[in-house]
Amino acid sequence: MSTAETQLSVKEQVSPEEWQVRVDLAAAYRLVAHYGWDDLIFTHLSARVPGPEHHFLINPYGMMFDEITASSLVKINLQGEIVSPSPYFINPAGFTIHSAVHAAREDALCVVHLHTHNGIAVSTQKDGLLPISQQSLFAPSSLAYHDYEGLALNEEEKSRLVADLGNKCNMILRNHGLLTDGKTAAEAFLSVYTLENACRIQILAQSGSATLVPVPEPILASVAAQLGAVTVGQGAQLTWPGLLRKLDRMDNSYRN
Repeated sequence: MSTAETQLSVKEQVSPEEWQVRVDLAAAYRLVAHYGWDDLIFTHLSARVPGPEHHFLINPYGMMFDEITASSLVKINLQGEIVSPSPYFINPAGFTIHSAVHAAREDALCVVHLHTHNGIAVSTQKDGLLPISQQSLFAPSSLAYHDYEGLALNEEEKSRLVADLGNKCNMILRNHGLLTDGKTAAEAFLSVYTLENACRIQILAQSGSATLVPVPEPILASVAAQLGAVTVGQGAQLTWPGLLRKLDRMDNSYRN
C-alpha cells in the first residue's frame, strides 16, 4: 500500500476537541467572507487549540477566506512557528497582534481582526463609536481603543496594545480596523458582527445632513443588563447554531 493511501487525514491526527475548534474557526472565516468583511487574503482569525501547549490555529497565507476548511488551518506556537505538518505556510507578521492578545489573556481563546470599510471609517473619527443607535450600545461596555503605530510588525507595540485592551472584548484600532476576542469562535464572531453593524449604522447616519440624536445618558448605563436579559445570557450560544445551518445550506465544505 502506498504512503498516500496510508496517510492519515488531519481529523484523524487531532483530538475531537481540536477538530471542533477547527470546524468553528473555519466557519468563522467563511462567515466573514459571506458578509463581505474579508480583505482578500489579509487579516486573520486565530483560535487556541485545547490542551496544555500554547498552540493556535490560523489561516494558510494566500488562501481566500471562502476557501478555508477545518483541515487547511495551520497549527502554530506563540512565535508564529508551524508545529504540525502542513502543506501550507502562514504570514508570521499577521500573527503579531493575535499573539499579543493570546499571550496576555487566557480567556481570549479566539481573536478576530478585520479591515472592514465601516470599521476603518469609524476608527479614523476622533470620537470613535457614537452612542446613536441601539446597535451601538452593546460594544461600549467592553470597548477599547489603540492608537495607530504603523504596520503591526513592531514587537514593542504588543505591550501597549495589550494594556489598551485590558479585559475588554472589543477594540477599535485607530486608522486600522476592528479586533474582538472571545472564549470561542462563536463569541468573537458575534462581537465583531455587533461592532461592525454599529460602525455601519454610524457611517450611514453621518452620510445625511441631519443632526444626530444620541441615546440619553441614563439609558446607556442599563444596556448591559438589558442585553443579558434579551439573550438569556447566551447570545453566542443561541446565534452560532443558526449561523452554522446557514453555512451548511450554502456550502458545508468548511467542515472538511
